[in-house]
Amino acid sequence: MKTIGVLTSGGDAPGMNAAIRAVVRCGIYNGLTVKGIKRGYQGLIDDEIEDMTLSSVGDIIQRGGTILRTARSAEFKTKEGRAKAAEVLKKHGIEGLVIIGGDGSFRGAQLLSNEHGVNTIGIPGTIDNDIPCTDYTIGFDTACNTAIDAINKIRDTATSHERANIIEVMGRNAGYIALYAGLAGGAEIIIIPEVKFDIDEVCDKISYGIKRGKLHHIIVLAEGVMSGLELSKMIQERLPKLDLRHTTLGHIQRGGAPSVMDRIIASQMGSRAVELLLENKSQRIISIRNNQIVDDDIDTALAMRKEFNFKLYELSKILSI
Repeated sequence: MKTIGVLTSGGDAPGMNAAIRAVVRCGIYNGLTVKGIKRGYQGLIDDEIEDMTLSSVGDIIQRGGTILRTARSAEFKTKEGRAKAAEVLKKHGIEGLVIIGGDGSFRGAQLLSNEHGVNTIGIPGTIDNDIPCTDYTIGFDTACNTAIDAINKIRDTATSHERANIIEVMGRNAGYIALYAGLAGGAEIIIIPEVKFDIDEVCDKISYGIKRGKLHHIIVLAEGVMSGLELSKMIQERLPKLDLRHTTLGHIQRGGAPSVMDRIIASQMGSRAVELLLENKSQRIISIRNNQIVDDDIDTALAMRKEFNFKLYELSKILSI
């Protein structure tokens, strides 16, 4: 193998640049030509490809987002779109492709490999931490730290005003950011898609806290359950005298300098991706499990189920009494 490509696809996540840097520099170290593909699969179809050098990835390990940009591609979902993408890869002599993204990005890689024989390696990059085969995805730790920073600041003003605050975090189908940030931030209540919640139980806990003299109440809500505004209305109907505010963190969770953990995981995964391509491996997803970098067949990885950490959730309830 002489030439490989790297792209980022789907939602951006802090640490993607660290992964790009590792792929490029490890590739060059091993004598490979490395090409960067702009704007994900759509950029591949549109032939937005450039040669990457050591300087191309200089001074990016600390930057959030992705220097290669990212985009959704409806065209790539079609056989014709994937055939066009394969032709572009062939034109540039790209024999192996590293895809940094989430579940949908990996399914695209799987189709490209099955239909056109392209060697593909996936690196999990998403703040939601919802890829089943890995304990942590690139960007998750940073997103949690961003949420924690917001929780800390909101608690200060909530205590000053003796107020309850709903903090809505990202997580449409997965409550990992809410759980980790809520537990680490000392939230009284954590509401996530994985656990059915009882609004009366929520209000009872707030009332109990007020009776025992609590100056604030922090409720961390995953967006997949409902919006902060909706939850606020439900609580106010039952506790009309409660001073309640809600804050939606939104896309602030996607940006910012990646944490140490995200930089190291991304660097290790990027390096391993190059090693796998040099071994002529294909259709592999790289993961971190039990603090070890491992890889799985893409079919196996996509068929795995993510086991939610209910013990951690129960601990959060115990510690918030």
